[in-house]
Amino acid sequence: MSQRDGDLTGAHPEEGDRHAVRMDGSDDDELDQPTSKATEHITAMDVRKGKDMQGIPWNVMPTTRDKYRQSRLQGYANFENVPNSGRLSEKECMPAEKGQLYYEFQHSTRSVKPTIRHFQLRNLVWATTRHDVYLMSNFSVLHWSAMTCKKQEVINLQGHVTPCEKHHRNYYEGFYQTPVSTLAVKHNLLVTGGFHGEIICKFLDRQGVSYCCKTTNDDDGITNSLEIFEKPSGSLHFLASNNDCGLRDFDMEKFRICNHFHFAWPVNHTSLSPDGKLAAIVGDSPDGLLIDANSGKTVHKLHGHLDYSFASAWNPDGRTFATGNQDKTCRVWDVRNLSRSVVVLGGNIGAVRSIRYTSDGKFMAMTEPADFIHIFDVESGYSRKQELDFFGEIAGISFSPDTEALFVGVHDRFFNCCLLQFSRRRFYSYLDSTL
Repeated sequence: MSQRDGDLTGAHPEEGDRHAVRMDGSDDDELDQPTSKATEHITAMDVRKGKDMQGIPWNVMPTTRDKYRQSRLQGYANFENVPNSGRLSEKECMPAEKGQLYYEFQHSTRSVKPTIRHFQLRNLVWATTRHDVYLMSNFSVLHWSAMTCKKQEVINLQGHVTPCEKHHRNYYEGFYQTPVSTLAVKHNLLVTGGFHGEIICKFLDRQGVSYCCKTTNDDDGITNSLEIFEKPSGSLHFLASNNDCGLRDFDMEKFRICNHFHFAWPVNHTSLSPDGKLAAIVGDSPDGLLIDANSGKTVHKLHGHLDYSFASAWNPDGRTFATGNQDKTCRVWDVRNLSRSVVVLGGNIGAVRSIRYTSDGKFMAMTEPADFIHIFDVESGYSRKQELDFFGEIAGISFSPDTEALFVGVHDRFFNCCLLQFSRRRFYSYLDSTL
């Protein structure tokens, strides 16, 4: 990742926090409106009646939504480590038919405020069921119940966090005021990664924090991404991708690192194949890697992207996977022929910061740094898509394991942060036949 990291809560290192709020060059007062109780929660019924799903009162704004959208499209500054990578990659992108409706708006809340600590890292929202979602809000790990519309603090990292269980090499000294760069929640395990190699692990069915460790003493030891998975034996593990060029496999039954692989560049994201045998590795290089997950040996290099990559995900079919890059593209690869990507997908304004497949493999969500999420129909060969259009930096997205819900964390201190919830649209043709 960019060496200019630090505690950036904005979207762009040159402009810091202000860039996360607005990129159209307009004055701060132009759209400044306070949040009221009436707009704290927005429902699908409210939207059908004409309300904005983020609660933005366009009727009293000095500009229209369409005009503001155009200014964002024209003025958003995509961050590139390789100059002109976005412009040069445009010609390769396959056009997709817009206008599909796979996920419908269900609810938004400003009761929880998703936040971003590093402008390139956007994996800070995780859904464990269609009703339960975990996210970062400043120094707090929060749980939000979509059923009761209530939040609960799971871990407070503002103060002193120490482990309460005895394990070999547990960092009993703990950590103070730990800003979180990345988050993962799966299989009843919650893991946070910090800017200096801090790892904090909590089992959701246990009191307190189970395990703390510091993965590296490297000055540039930020944890870029985490991937929780189960081995065929049933043991629980997670992968930690780090800016010190390392990828570490943690065994959470023995609470130890069982594998440590080293690469030629900082590792920004890793995703494991469904069978656990292969891993897609992307980082501070235009090229990615497909490696043997047990030995760390390179199976194949991935050529095609023009800039650094920060996202990857496997299709549950185990044959294809996707990588997201700052050249504003997502490339889909087939393990049976890795000489070139099978399709190149483009967005509207910026880098592809996050990719998620539904557990049934029918849809893939491609996330830009702000304003747009593209949901592709995988079975159409990615030729059809739904485009979610809103305003604000995206802290993270997550499909629920049953595919019925999609949660989006929006970090925007101008329109206020919010958590958006969408529900899968179902087509029950057997009901039509009875009418």
